[in-house]
Amino acid sequence: MAYALFNFIFIFLIIFLLPLCTFSQNNGNITAGNRLFATERATPWLSPSGDFAFGFQKPQNNDMFQLAIWYDKIPNKTVVWYPNVTNPIPRDSRVEIDAQSGLVLRDPQGGLIWRTNDIVDDVSHGFLNDAGNFVLMGSDSVSIWESFKYPSDTVLPTQIIEIDGMLVSRKSETNFSRGRFYLRMLSDGNLVLNTRSVPTNSGFDDEYYNSQTSDPANDSNSGYQLVFNERGLLYVLKRNRERKVLTTESSIPTTSDHHHRATLDFDGVFRMYYHPKNFSGDPGWTVADYWPENICMEINGEKGSGACGYNSVCRPENGRPICECPPRYFFSEPNNSFSDCNPPFIPICGEDDQKGSAEDLYEMSEVLDTDWPFSDFEQLAPFTEDDCKNACLNDCFCAVSIYRSNSCWKKKLPLSNGRLDSQSNAKAFFKFRKGNIPVQAPNSPTPEKMKKDQGTLILVGSVLLGSSLFVNFMFVGAACLGFFLIYNKKTTNFLPVHDTGAVNLRCFTYKELAQATDEFKEELGRGAFGIVYKGVMPPGSNGTMAVKKLDRVAQDTEKEFKTEVNVIGQTHHKNLVRLLGFCEEGPHRLLVYEYMNNGTLASFLFGDLKPKWNQRIQIALGIARGLAYLHEECTTQIIHCDIKPQNILLDEYFNARISDFGLAKLLMMNQSRTLTNIRGTKGYVAPEWFRNTQVTAKVDVYSFGVLLLEIITCRKSLIDLEFGEGENPILTDWVWDCFQDGTLDTLVKNDTEALNDKKRLETFVMVGIWCIQEDSSLRPAMRKVSQMLEGTLEVNIPPCPSPFT
Repeated sequence: MAYALFNFIFIFLIIFLLPLCTFSQNNGNITAGNRLFATERATPWLSPSGDFAFGFQKPQNNDMFQLAIWYDKIPNKTVVWYPNVTNPIPRDSRVEIDAQSGLVLRDPQGGLIWRTNDIVDDVSHGFLNDAGNFVLMGSDSVSIWESFKYPSDTVLPTQIIEIDGMLVSRKSETNFSRGRFYLRMLSDGNLVLNTRSVPTNSGFDDEYYNSQTSDPANDSNSGYQLVFNERGLLYVLKRNRERKVLTTESSIPTTSDHHHRATLDFDGVFRMYYHPKNFSGDPGWTVADYWPENICMEINGEKGSGACGYNSVCRPENGRPICECPPRYFFSEPNNSFSDCNPPFIPICGEDDQKGSAEDLYEMSEVLDTDWPFSDFEQLAPFTEDDCKNACLNDCFCAVSIYRSNSCWKKKLPLSNGRLDSQSNAKAFFKFRKGNIPVQAPNSPTPEKMKKDQGTLILVGSVLLGSSLFVNFMFVGAACLGFFLIYNKKTTNFLPVHDTGAVNLRCFTYKELAQATDEFKEELGRGAFGIVYKGVMPPGSNGTMAVKKLDRVAQDTEKEFKTEVNVIGQTHHKNLVRLLGFCEEGPHRLLVYEYMNNGTLASFLFGDLKPKWNQRIQIALGIARGLAYLHEECTTQIIHCDIKPQNILLDEYFNARISDFGLAKLLMMNQSRTLTNIRGTKGYVAPEWFRNTQVTAKVDVYSFGVLLLEIITCRKSLIDLEFGEGENPILTDWVWDCFQDGTLDTLVKNDTEALNDKKRLETFVMVGIWCIQEDSSLRPAMRKVSQMLEGTLEVNIPPCPSPFT
């Protein structure tokens, strides 16, 4: 009887008191000193109803997080607010309510990432209300900061955008850094949508929507607030209390059982959405209205690329801009349709390029109803269709010509504001090279000129046949030698880099770079190609740069220098150091890169403090992805040839960035770091360099394998006396012995995080051993390496890496 009574009381407590505890937790204030960590296990702070949550999300398939507020009960956890943070947030970062500073976001090392501003009073507590507004309360219970007053890309019901308030789009659906589209409430009373190509620009570019709520003659008739009310109605409120309603009222539900939001999406369209509060399955968000009606046609300014990337074509589909590349063009980022479209070739302009050879080299391809209205450099009228086509064919600067209404517009790259317009009756004629004819340098002989030179030679030979045999032989020999030297001289003249492919690179003068580096004063490091100096970007630009002074480039490698710079300039990947520009003035050869303020992986990995295991994991994954891009995703395959910790740089959030890629061909053969004809660094060089066999991208796989083992163990690949004589001086041999003996714990001794992650430790070690196989055919490609490290591909037990030695 007593036992039954006890059970009844226990069940009563479970049923009635647990919900009360949960309600108390959700409804309670978040006092100063509370903090959240960026991990999957962290429990977010909830609003009383549980509709909204504040905490960390993982927007992409990596180990980075985003601080955000989101709809917690909706399956896709739609984000409605996030702070203005440039880069993703590393794992184990934390946000806390600080009594003096408000919300403070710090990285795992304690460095400040972001904090609330305008805190004028001590913070008592925080509170996420049921409207989705996170509020910081002062000691007198008065609000001193609200997320509603600092919106990101979304406005919610009961939220107001005041004069000078704005929304900023994100870069993509999963990239929360600032995009190039802005919604602003102007002081003149207009609500506008603008583009801004670079966030650091002081001004805005094209205005592609205007609410027309300004009245210069009567200020009381002008707007001053964008209001989103509880019923989901969006309107501009005027000073005389009149409203200009933006939402079509018939498009939104009349009942109160729906969530509403209005978001400036990453594609530049401002959309209003609704979602049922009670639902089964995942109905998703429904678009109620959007502005502008056709963004492809509304962006009409001469600055920027338009709704899509440069050289791209935009067409509307249900209010969304669909971006496509013209025939034979291709996206610079294969998985991003909003990126620029790269042309199949860059036109070259030389003295002989316009003398009758165009028909032999080029062909024109016709595309209907396509136009780039702001990229023309010449208009010809009246003109016929054939004349328009031929005018572009014979103009080396012309990439496309547009024919419409008896007029012709010649255009050069890059093309901006491309759109598909069936009402335009326009025809676009694209110029392409025939077959696989290589890009011809200026002053090299055209087919017509070669025929002319051959005819002259035959004529001279005929005249000489009447002379004595010996004299004829001497004259013919001298003529052939002279022709050969002249021809060879002509074919060795080359164009500047910026004319042959690297369309986004800046050509610096030597004086500019000398001034930027304070006469090459602060040295950042030395490598096989020269010395790297720290510099400041020239006036008109912001930030710091790294200038690599190439002092070991052979004098006769001008062509190779330009070729490699072109290749490097066309790469674009988050795990590569970006090339900003170059200098090729007289004997000077310099490359300008973005500056990485956390230095090299070598200094990070082999310093006094051992980096965290999760950080090392992300660095290894980043390097693998970067190499996979160089090997398989570039239009020209790039083999690095010198992968090592000194050539891996770390940005401000410790993302791995590969440097010096594509420069191996510039290294003078007698300046190599190991043996003649061998490129690379001792300890990382693949065995095939020492044999008379073909070198492929698998040399990078080998070097990456050694580097991966260094990242795992935080130990250099070759040790002289550092570990004492006889104590595993060669890292690869030690790792193989530990793997064979089943003593992997030895590799990460005293590393608690790694020891607790034995499954991943074993996977990484096995991948490393596969990469350092002496037989290059056994090494996996970098794409496969990346997949194995990510866990999407099974890793088999590797054989002995050095069966021959």
